[in-house]
Amino acid sequence: MKEPVLIDSAEIFADAKVIQIIHNAQVYILRITRENKLILTK
Repeated sequence: MKEPVLIDSAEIFADAKVIQIIHNAQVYILRITRENKLILTK
């Protein structure tokens, strides 16, 4: 089994607090909360 890819969230978000991810033709929203946690919604 291959090791999982490790990506720093700062690389993905840059200066944003919300990003959109497309997976299987569905759009997901990944956001950073005020408590600096991540929430993924559809």
